[in-house]
Amino acid sequence: MKVAPLFVCLLLSAGIRAQTASESTDFTRFFTAEFLTGITAEANEGFPDRGLQKNVFVHFGTYTDAVPQEWAYRLNRPKVGTSLGVSEFGNYEALGLAITAMPIAEFSLFSSTKRRFSLLTGMGISYFTEQFDPISNPGNQAVTTDLTWAFRVFFKYRFLQSERIEWHLGAGFFHHSNGHTRLPNQGLNSFLGSVSAEIKHGKQKRELAVSSFTRSRYHYLTARFGYGLNVLSLAYNSQKPVYTLSGEYGQVLNNTYRIGVGFYYRYYDHYYDYINDNEFLVREGQEFSDLRDAPFLNASAMGLHLNGELLLNHIGIELQLGANLFKPSYRFDWRINEGWDNTPREIPDYWVLGEYTSKFKMKHLISARLGLKYYFFGTHTLQPHNLYVGAHINANGGQADFTELSLGYVYSFPKR
Repeated sequence: MKVAPLFVCLLLSAGIRAQTASESTDFTRFFTAEFLTGITAEANEGFPDRGLQKNVFVHFGTYTDAVPQEWAYRLNRPKVGTSLGVSEFGNYEALGLAITAMPIAEFSLFSSTKRRFSLLTGMGISYFTEQFDPISNPGNQAVTTDLTWAFRVFFKYRFLQSERIEWHLGAGFFHHSNGHTRLPNQGLNSFLGSVSAEIKHGKQKRELAVSSFTRSRYHYLTARFGYGLNVLSLAYNSQKPVYTLSGEYGQVLNNTYRIGVGFYYRYYDHYYDYINDNEFLVREGQEFSDLRDAPFLNASAMGLHLNGELLLNHIGIELQLGANLFKPSYRFDWRINEGWDNTPREIPDYWVLGEYTSKFKMKHLISARLGLKYYFFGTHTLQPHNLYVGAHINANGGQADFTELSLGYVYSFPKR
């Protein structure tokens, strides 16, 4: 699974300029009907033939023009809501349908009150009616689980509007992947165009006051525990846990942007079992036999990270980039998965394993993390103590490593 394109677009959205003038609207909510079509990229050799992808989505949500909270002002009054849709990938028998649900946020790209250009981002889940099967559906190596992650990044242009309806054209990227919870996991990448009608409702007569928000910052400490799942390879394709402990220190700017640095420790059950069970590559005389000297330690990963987060009151959109300082077992992970396909548990002498290329060095070093958090107490004001739950996908470079649920605590220092 490739997550880097979405990282870039989320950083783009975080850099949107805040408006400096107030504006009024008579509407508080919206309902959007959207039709999308485009191409589904080939996920693997022998991928099923397919025609145009076809999608129907509906979005419903809230305008934040009247939300008296700083995050709405700083992010130029984004639209926030929920998106539901059905996708058909141009080959119903092999690829089936995807039924998707995701929270979305749409950011104006310029400070102009015309708001013609915007960036829509979303992250959620999809249910697939067809998956990979080695006998009945061997060509579809993109999807192997009922449920997958779903990511969306779209640029939109408003080309027509009336008092109650806005018409938009869009173009962007849609991705589905199970987050390395079962193999094969090639994922589905789609490049789509769209046309949509946004219907405004919830009419109210009101005026907005010019914002009086001033710049602010405060420091915070946070710690979290994560429980993840992944698989090692096709020969070790059962899900096993990944446990994470992490701490972080940083600043919150204008009650909207959380920026911090921290550390993480991870323990991979698959790595421990491979070492402790004396599997092929760690046996005496094999390349990684030294890992048996300390199975628990060598099944671990430790590193430092840089974290960025958009705070939308109870919701956080989080992006993290890190560097692995210690992850020795990724070396046999790479050797197994990046050589010939379907490496067996007992590896023949003639088998070609993955080579230590520059691509290996990059993925061995760089960790990444992307996801959503729900805060128990709203972040639009400083909360000395807060708790959150999160759902994230973790990656080696841009390739999925494991899917994670987490529980975290945040302590915020008083403003000076």
